Amino acid sequence: MVKRIIILLAAIVLTGTGLHAQDTAQLIVEGRKNTASQQSKPYVIMISIDGFRYDYAEKYHAENLLRLSGQGVRATAMQPSFPSLTFPNHYSLATGMYPAHHGLVDNTFYDRKRDAIYKVGNRDAVEDGTWYGGIPLWVLAEKQHMISASYFWVGSESAIQNIRPTYYFKYQEKTGIDQRIQQVVDWLRLPEDQRPHIITFYFPEVDHMGHSYGPESDSVRKAVQFVDAAIGRMQAAVSKLNLPVNFIVVSDHGMLRVDTERTLSLPDSPVLKPLRIVPGGEKIMLYGNNEAEIKAAYDFLKQHEDHYTVYLKKETPERWHYGQEDVYSRIGDIIVLAEANYAFGSPNKKMHPGHHGFDNNLTDMNAIFMAWGPAFKTNTRIATFENVHVFPLVARILGLDITQPIDGKLEVLEPILNQR
Repeated sequence: MVKRIIILLAAIVLTGTGLHAQDTAQLIVEGRKNTASQQSKPYVIMISIDGFRYDYAEKYHAENLLRLSGQGVRATAMQPSFPSLTFPNHYSLATGMYPAHHGLVDNTFYDRKRDAIYKVGNRDAVEDGTWYGGIPLWVLAEKQHMISASYFWVGSESAIQNIRPTYYFKYQEKTGIDQRIQQVVDWLRLPEDQRPHIITFYFPEVDHMGHSYGPESDSVRKAVQFVDAAIGRMQAAVSKLNLPVNFIVVSDHGMLRVDTERTLSLPDSPVLKPLRIVPGGEKIMLYGNNEAEIKAAYDFLKQHEDHYTVYLKKETPERWHYGQEDVYSRIGDIIVLAEANYAFGSPNKKMHPGHHGFDNNLTDMNAIFMAWGPAFKTNTRIATFENVHVFPLVARILGLDITQPIDGKLEVLEPILNQR
């Protein structure tokens, strides 16, 4: 009996180990090669540090980032697209399009045509490429016979237009940072016809700590130091390869502290019952069935504004490029947006202190942009700009043709490039 139990336990352990390996394993699309002309192109490693506010580098003494961007290019800040949330902004960085144009209009939203909800925690939705509009950088590259790789980025696990990066991973936070850095080095050591020229890489730690403890916390300082040290090690390891590698370091949004004692909630009323309500900490969207329902709900909510602002979809600020430009019919008919330093609570759930998702004009929502490498000018400082302009910059460095209309404009960031 004891022997049978031991064998059973061993089987469980081995199964668990196998599942872990499966979760963390690299996935490879076979049969792809860089064409001869693409093999001579430069390399770009685009790194996102989720939730890294525009001022964190100085505030928390990110020595490597300050040194490397000091030798290269650094923006005062980079403005996120509205809403200032993770999925919409990572995908705006990847496509050069505003969220209303690429389709990821929030971390959670309802699609009328599909009669379905997209939610960041739903793996089936996240991995379904038909939710994603635009052409992300890795798809653009692969279509033009340039190999790409991703160690996480929003959309990289999905077959967008039936294309994934040649090398990619399913998102998880089990793999240690040194193993992840080594993977980047290993990619760049591959034979020229198999070597990726665009690599995306993602750090979640700063955002996690910002949410849990607030942007002024020692936990955020430690997370910034952790990421800074990791990027320093990655830069040092990659530089030994003597390849023309360019680094671009961005974030998706900033972070601010909210009142955790006085949380917001929508007032209760029968006029809200017929509407579909998609909740969020900083932004709530309501979807109506007809104009009468929408008007009644809007009028009621407008009369009860309390540290939040109520908008009709077609009356959102034009600078958001949002409600009036809803290409996929995914934005709510009514949008309720919390004021800075306030957030909507959930029943029986403790409010965490750090939040983002507010109006993208708020300074504390601003992100970072840093770049260095042979493609970039040295010792260059630039003003704040919108994140949709990163895509055409990367396409230019890699010599890729942009094949559909985008919102980003090359002329915004072209001046930071060395003239060829």
